[in-house]
Amino acid sequence: MKVVYMGTPDFSVGALEAIIKSGHEVTAVVTQPDKPKGRSKELQISPVKACALKYNLPVFQPVKIKEAEAVAKLREFEADIFVVAAFGQILSKEILTMPKYGCINIHASLLPKYRGASPIQWAVLNGEEVSGVTIMQMDEGIDTGDILMQETVTLDAKETGESLFAKLAVCGADLIVKALDAIEAGKVTPVKQDEAASTHVGMLKKEFGRMDFSQDAVVLERKIRGLNSWPSAYTYLKGKTLKIWEADVVVADKGVKAQCGEVCDVTKDSFFVMTGDGLLEIKEVQLEGKKRMDVKSFLLGNAIEKGMVFPN
Repeated sequence: MKVVYMGTPDFSVGALEAIIKSGHEVTAVVTQPDKPKGRSKELQISPVKACALKYNLPVFQPVKIKEAEAVAKLREFEADIFVVAAFGQILSKEILTMPKYGCINIHASLLPKYRGASPIQWAVLNGEEVSGVTIMQMDEGIDTGDILMQETVTLDAKETGESLFAKLAVCGADLIVKALDAIEAGKVTPVKQDEAASTHVGMLKKEFGRMDFSQDAVVLERKIRGLNSWPSAYTYLKGKTLKIWEADVVVADKGVKAQCGEVCDVTKDSFFVMTGDGLLEIKEVQLEGKKRMDVKSFLLGNAIEKGMVFPN
């Protein structure tokens, strides 16, 4: 089939490469415009654009894909189907119905759970044992279209947002090729989503990563893993941001009397912080302006003392 591929971040790259290597013809790649980055404001291309250029594919970067000029440009690519994976713009009904087989989306959850922008992080944050990828026929709603295919992925006990991101990207790349082959062969049976079972998750903001030690240790440990690598979980140490990259949950001794956020013990390899329920054993951190390091290395140049209190 002739495919127009729409995607932007790292998550979308593997699927694009898989489609290219599968024998389907990618007539164009649509991605977000180049964006200025850092102090120099030098324009940076998206990971998907970099991949497209590597394979000498035409690249289209509309500021607003719904505008008439952009819609007309899409028609020029004469695709049988549009494949969308974290593109970053909402498609109009005119675009959704443009190709013969419409538009299909690679979504990083087992729909109808976790519709929306941050399904990977929330699977970890909520302590899910499984997640997965859904290939969905797109409609005008947000991740509400019919399910074409799904594949389940099991989460490890120490799964992070970053590691699950990588797992689901691989899963999505494999599944989209199977879906395209099945659609072309007429062997796909769309299944409507169960609206009663649907959940929605919005875009995560940096402020969400701030640690509130009045929460349970289990919740905070999941936050540390779920928000790795962005926006990351953090607290403050002497006015500077302290990112927390790794921690374990420890049952608090009933004799321990401490307020939430208080350091209850310090060893050579870790320090223990009281939470709403249980202790959080901090094992890897990163102080503002410094490199990420294990606590043993961190304590060589920074004082963490029993009785000090991190803000909630």
